[in-house]
Amino acid sequence: MNKEHDILKWFEGELSTEEIKERYPNEDFSVFEKVGFYTKQIDVPKVDSQKALADFNAKKLVKHEPKIIPLNFKTIMKVAAILVVMLTSSYFVFFNNVKSYSTEIAQTEIFNLPDNSEVVLNAQSKLTYNKKLWKKERMLDLDGEAFFKVTKGKKFTVKTSAGTIQVLGTHFNVKERANYFEVQCYEGSVRVTHGSDRTILKPGKTFRVINGKISPVKDFKAENPSWLTKESTFDDVPLWQIINELEIQYDVAVDAKNIDTSVRFSGSFTHNNINIALQSVTIPLKLSYKINGKKVELYNYATH
Repeated sequence: MNKEHDILKWFEGELSTEEIKERYPNEDFSVFEKVGFYTKQIDVPKVDSQKALADFNAKKLVKHEPKIIPLNFKTIMKVAAILVVMLTSSYFVFFNNVKSYSTEIAQTEIFNLPDNSEVVLNAQSKLTYNKKLWKKERMLDLDGEAFFKVTKGKKFTVKTSAGTIQVLGTHFNVKERANYFEVQCYEGSVRVTHGSDRTILKPGKTFRVINGKISPVKDFKAENPSWLTKESTFDDVPLWQIINELEIQYDVAVDAKNIDTSVRFSGSFTHNNINIALQSVTIPLKLSYKINGKKVELYNYATH
């Protein structure tokens, strides 16, 4: 508590700024100086004890006279100053070390992690990690979809709400959307943990969960996920997931209430032309569509 005691003495003017900085040369006192400035601007309320006593006697209460405990506002301000200092310090220690990347609809971003691992973040996704803890443990949180090229080193962990992925050095893709979780391994090996299930993926293997249930997937031969080249590819995936991806890539709202969105789709759509994309999806499923601004309606041929 020596540091906190010296900081209080500095707030009270018992230590000069030069003295406090000399005692703690590695501390950033710009934050404390701001706290001290705003603390001095607060007016301490003054209590008129004579008036308070007169008001009390005027009420003619018959109860035992309560003890009057004077409030030491100077002490209160000291405690408040300490709390502000502690909270501010905690912010810089913990929250200021969190690095975050995010993408909007129809946007992708490429960046490198501190170990030089490369990440490509797909549309409407977010990735966060702690810079200070990274050297001890390569761990990050993902909400959305990302492709990773991980450099060899310590265990590399990707955490999502649906499961956890751990590797040492490999290329893999993680997709975590509402009611949909998929991991594909392109190089090396990947360990996927989903609830009590643990699976080791080798190149060409996929782990997929739809609506909480593990779904079998055929092997693939691609070297990279197709979305890196502005195309979304699906293999036996429910239509509602394709619709979700269309909305993310084109910033549209799709009305599909009059069709069966549980039907399975295998194919792909481009990210560069919404009409071609919709035709790629609707024609194989014998559906049609209508575009009205940022709204798209899907319907069966027979209903229009």
